[in-house]
Amino acid sequence: MSEGARLRRSRKASSASGRFRAAAVQMTSTDDVERNLAAAERLAALAAARGAQLVAFPENFAYVRPETSRWGYSEPLDGPIVSRMRDLARRLGVYVLAGSVPEKIPGSRRIHNTSVLLGPDGALAAVYRKIHLFDVNIPGKAAFEESRLVAPGREVVVADTSLGRLGLSICYDLRFPELYRRLAREGALVLLVPSAFTAYTGRFHWLPLLRARAIENLCWVVAPAQTGRHNPVRRTYGHTAIVDPWGRIVGMRERGPGVVLARIDLDRQQHLRRQLPSLEHARGELLGPAPPTRSRAGGPPRAAPRPSRGFR
Repeated sequence: MSEGARLRRSRKASSASGRFRAAAVQMTSTDDVERNLAAAERLAALAAARGAQLVAFPENFAYVRPETSRWGYSEPLDGPIVSRMRDLARRLGVYVLAGSVPEKIPGSRRIHNTSVLLGPDGALAAVYRKIHLFDVNIPGKAAFEESRLVAPGREVVVADTSLGRLGLSICYDLRFPELYRRLAREGALVLLVPSAFTAYTGRFHWLPLLRARAIENLCWVVAPAQTGRHNPVRRTYGHTAIVDPWGRIVGMRERGPGVVLARIDLDRQQHLRRQLPSLEHARGELLGPAPPTRSRAGGPPRAAPRPSRGFR
């Protein structure tokens, strides 16, 4: 049996038992798409060799727009970036989260900031377009107007996979707990948070927010991040992390490109949810009307399910 076949058999057996290994990749991306993709492929291969069944890249992993560029680069989802990631997923036999890509919107100068989940066969498993856009002005610390270039998404996305149900989000979404409660309500067990937090806001908020989203939903959180200096004016916080449902940081890389690996134990998660059934005690009506939800890539939006026990 080849080494690749042995890896696939090991990964399949592990996920069938309610456990799998996740890798969160930390990068320092620039406006050089080819260089970024080559770095991503190298780090993904390293993660897969260490047993990862899910490899997650950060927001803007393939392209960080220079601050001097008004519009920057974009492409459709069948363009070179996603095609290259599909090949990577297929070659390694793992799920790949293309943290976010600049998705071209036909007929518009704005783009979507889009996260793409790919299956081990390279097929699209889910597509999520960032809902909350980073429009902030902290004088001398952080000033961004993402909505000038990016159109917001409208749909909450949970992906059904052989590893479990994965809830998708991007960076600034992390500050909006109602989104993550919706994801948990839809059955998400693992929350994916590819990000590029600023160095200033990340210092104070990044890890507390990750731990809060894990604790309040009793979910695993996989949060790949950008780190370091991307251009003369943009610097990100790093601290890529994987957090367990009890809020413990089980893997973290503070600075520099690299890979964080952790075993995701869904059986233990269910045990914790039985011991502390806070999700069953949640009052769903406090969330307000449910937005459209997409359970997998390509399907039509569907309404939220009828409230179940704990979401009365």
